[in-house]
Amino acid sequence: MSDTIAVPNKLPAARGRYRIGDHLTAFGPLIALVVLLIIGGLINESFLSSANLSNVLTRSALIGIIAIGTTFVITAGGLDLSVGAMSALVAGLMIMFMNFAAATLGTGWATVLTGIAFALVLGTMAGLVNGLLITRWRIEAFIVTLGTMGIFRSLLTYLSNGGSISLESGLRSTARPIYYGTLLGIAYPIIALAVLAAIGEFVLWRTRFGRHCAAVGSNADVARYSAINVNRVRIATYILQGLCVAVATLIYVPRLGAATPSTGVLWELEAIAAVIIGGTVLSGGYGRIWGTIVGVLILGLIQNVLNLTSWFSPHLNGSIQGAIIILAVLMQKGRATR
Repeated sequence: MSDTIAVPNKLPAARGRYRIGDHLTAFGPLIALVVLLIIGGLINESFLSSANLSNVLTRSALIGIIAIGTTFVITAGGLDLSVGAMSALVAGLMIMFMNFAAATLGTGWATVLTGIAFALVLGTMAGLVNGLLITRWRIEAFIVTLGTMGIFRSLLTYLSNGGSISLESGLRSTARPIYYGTLLGIAYPIIALAVLAAIGEFVLWRTRFGRHCAAVGSNADVARYSAINVNRVRIATYILQGLCVAVATLIYVPRLGAATPSTGVLWELEAIAAVIIGGTVLSGGYGRIWGTIVGVLILGLIQNVLNLTSWFSPHLNGSIQGAIIILAVLMQKGRATR
């Protein structure tokens, strides 16, 4: 007679529970977005109007574009705290360059397009500097980008003498459609965000570079043993971040037509918050662009609700974003422990 005691097999049921939990975790940001839309609609009848939602999407597009680059950086195990200050410096230099070029090229699209190209080069170079300092000199990303954040913003403050750098009025009129123009009723910033998000999702999940980003963020040593050039991948993510910052900036400049030392303040917080809310793992190894976009929309709608109601001060938006980051990281930590 066997001494083995038969034990009921509960593993399938447990697997089923974990599977449900995983699905809830995966689609949690979408569920939160839907709940937020319902709550906002109940609080204020104008919340769900097409005009209000279009305004929220247009304003959120700038952070969304930056957050796409942030998703790649964090997925590869990095961090960039300089994006807000980088945007401010790129905006100031772009405006100065366009004002200077207008004397030769005039105030038409030739100058605007030249300014756009200049901004893209600036963003690329700024991202390259961050990437090289982190990889070649082996300095922690937090320290490097904290340092460049201070450098970028102080340079703009110096160039503006503590004031503002304004775009010439003729150039402002020419460039105005970049932010305020529409195509089939959809604002250009929203279209730019949708296109870049689609490209980013494809690159992150369907290309070798995307797989390498996840591998480097998951375990850099293992990735290196797998013949992945870890430094090259990380530098590429910071260059991509710089390009995303430049694209967001060239859309932002026609909106106000000026750059000040306060331009881009807390944009890094919003970008990181959106990425973490969207499900990208802060420690690296896993990221998703669509989740980041949902995170951006959640933050934008929360700010909109604060503006439409008197329950909380809109000045508490930064506190709410910070609390959301902490909560999202705690949830990720609990999921990893489980």
